[in-house]
Amino acid sequence: MNVILLEHIDDLGTVGQTVKVKDGYARNYLLPRKLACTATDKNLNYYRTLIESKLKKLAKAKGAAELQAEKLSALTLNFLRKSKDQDARLFGSVTSGDVAAALEAQGFEIDRKRISLSEPIKKLGEYKAAVRLHPEVVTNINIVVKLEDEGENVV
Repeated sequence: MNVILLEHIDDLGTVGQTVKVKDGYARNYLLPRKLACTATDKNLNYYRTLIESKLKKLAKAKGAAELQAEKLSALTLNFLRKSKDQDARLFGSVTSGDVAAALEAQGFEIDRKRISLSEPIKKLGEYKAAVRLHPEVVTNINIVVKLEDEGENVV
């Protein structure tokens, strides 16, 4: 079934694109949630103004996301964790939820689902995390996991 996307959907397309999807995916997910409409000439004409306004909003959001990406790329998050001495393994891992909480403490409102770690952080060291701020804007932040001293608190 061919549908016109009314919202950006990861791994499928952006607003206004006509894509071919399976009938069940369109009927059960895209159409009921108003994420897409069937690709007919009548629908294309009807949704044209809506699509244009959403594209303008996405362009504004992209500009704001690029500014935020510049700030985030210069940021380094430090985590203090307890570890076993011999192999530097952590007792608990650093997750995307921990990264989101640390970013919120820094003043950034980012959902944990938008943060992807290249590998699970289960050892002391330096890591990078990708943050998807916009469908077209992705930035990396630095994460440093250090050994917690007994007098310090965990971040």
